[in-house]
Amino acid sequence: MPVQLLPETPSQTAGPYVHIGLALEAAGNPPRQQEIWNVMAKPGAPGEHILLMGHVYDGNGHLIRDAFLEFWQANHDGLYDTAYDQEKPFNGFGRTATTDVGEWRIETVKPGPVKNASGIPMAAHINVSLFARGINIHLQTRLYFGDESEANAVDPVLNLIEQPHRRESLIASRCTVDGKLAYRFDIHLQGESETVFFDF
Repeated sequence: MPVQLLPETPSQTAGPYVHIGLALEAAGNPPRQQEIWNVMAKPGAPGEHILLMGHVYDGNGHLIRDAFLEFWQANHDGLYDTAYDQEKPFNGFGRTATTDVGEWRIETVKPGPVKNASGIPMAAHINVSLFARGINIHLQTRLYFGDESEANAVDPVLNLIEQPHRRESLIASRCTVDGKLAYRFDIHLQGESETVFFDF
């Protein structure tokens, strides 16, 4: 008997009201009791505490003020933990959204390097998913650290990008915010400075 494949379910965009259902605080609504949000590392979490921040721009260079972002990363030892627990000092999964001023923020620790499926070490990085109006399927990218240039130069994923100047779109620049170590990572959906997105 021949196999009958089911048709693909139609996709829809996140719509202009993505904050209302996914980013309650950013929309001005009270958060749920068990909210996964933008503090991935509590003060007692081991590792180097950092602030990640940035903007999301559309193809015309305008700020997107209602984008929703998810982050998944290894801990400071380069280990992934799939069990989320709000009581733990560190969780490798977090969410945030751009605000009325167009900026998003995440508090976490700098991840340690991990190996890919072939056992090749990868530079420290954070996986990022982006949801926004007008996007049918969320976009996947990576955030690398500008002060890890030696590791970045031999990273197997960065080196899949044929144009070296395009790799720069995945590099977060180191800075200081209110005396804290921070990294700025702006995402461009289209245009000359378009961020590299992956089809994972």
